[in-house]
Amino acid sequence: MFDNLLFQQAATLISSDIKNSRIPSSILLSGPEYSGKLTCALEIARVISCSGNESGEKGNWFCNCPSCKKNRELLSQNIILTGPKICSLEILAARQTLLSAGLNNSAYMDAARFLFLRAVRKLTLRFNPFLWEGNKKLSKIAPLLEEINDCMEELNPSLPLVENDRLDKITSIIAENSIKLESSFLYDSIPINQIRKANSLARLKTADGKKVLIIENADRMNESCRNALLKILEEPPEDSLFILTTSRRGAVMPTILSRVRTYTLNQRTQIQESQVIDRVFHENPLKYENSLKNYLYSFLTLPGEQIRFQAKKYYDGILNGKLLSMQEISDNCNSFEPRALLTIFLEGVIEAQKCTDNFEMSSENVACIGECFNNITIFNIRPVAALEKLYRDLSAIRKKYLR
Repeated sequence: MFDNLLFQQAATLISSDIKNSRIPSSILLSGPEYSGKLTCALEIARVISCSGNESGEKGNWFCNCPSCKKNRELLSQNIILTGPKICSLEILAARQTLLSAGLNNSAYMDAARFLFLRAVRKLTLRFNPFLWEGNKKLSKIAPLLEEINDCMEELNPSLPLVENDRLDKITSIIAENSIKLESSFLYDSIPINQIRKANSLARLKTADGKKVLIIENADRMNESCRNALLKILEEPPEDSLFILTTSRRGAVMPTILSRVRTYTLNQRTQIQESQVIDRVFHENPLKYENSLKNYLYSFLTLPGEQIRFQAKKYYDGILNGKLLSMQEISDNCNSFEPRALLTIFLEGVIEAQKCTDNFEMSSENVACIGECFNNITIFNIRPVAALEKLYRDLSAIRKKYLR
């Protein structure tokens, strides 16, 4: 149970609560980025629906009951997944692992295949047609999903793995279409209609197991969406489980926090992160300073150094009172797609202002930078407009302290 959630003590507590039927109807998984929150949520969904193996044991990762087989491949109809997420980096990393395994006929071939399939479905599950019903974008989303699913059929774990040339081709098609899905259609904050539709899905009766609604990055909701979720948590559907995840527990509405049980996942140590890179992706962790984030960021469309250069240029403009083209900065940062580029840029602005500003000024700056991130990721303000506002705000703070 929870064999694929590495180096997290929360797994022991959750396992105990499941065995003793103490899991409530709504829980929150809180922890830093890349700490395994979604892995944990998906594993909870698998374990609570497991019907057991021949010996009667439940929850084993290799359990061959029909429910576990579907959940391992993320094909269970009982899982409803919504919420913003950068999935493309994990997909590209998993593709590299699979191609390397195929080329070297590695012993971890089956694990690599599951890693890739699951990475892709962590994205495609968010495009459940029911959740997107009535959205005009669905007609453009459907062909991409269809091509991804057709290619995924060739990677079915019950079939022999295709030849390396074919493997390279179909995984390339899957990755390209996945990136298109994420960059063109995946929202930055959770739409209220998806929360309502997910609630309707969760209320549908199922023949086996529980319906599990997973809402990732639950802190990235506007007020109306938060209130809609709150109403659902006050009267949750029977025979269902709501799992919220967040990297910013303090940004989750207090009334929502009061209605969930929180399980906290910790930041892994550098040694533990190096083992995750080695055991999961079979890469040399030293190349990435033993950091899982650095490893995944190595698959970004632009190098981090280029984004940090633009961040320094941005703050230098504030220092020198120089008017900059925000459109040019956005273009040089690939319009901040995927959103990891926005994180790197804003972290770069924080680092740039630390070198010149006193503590009080720096604190106000960081608050404004956080507001900029929320404006883009929660309130769907265009990055160019949000950066223009941030530029004005940081300039005003600087003038206030340097009078």
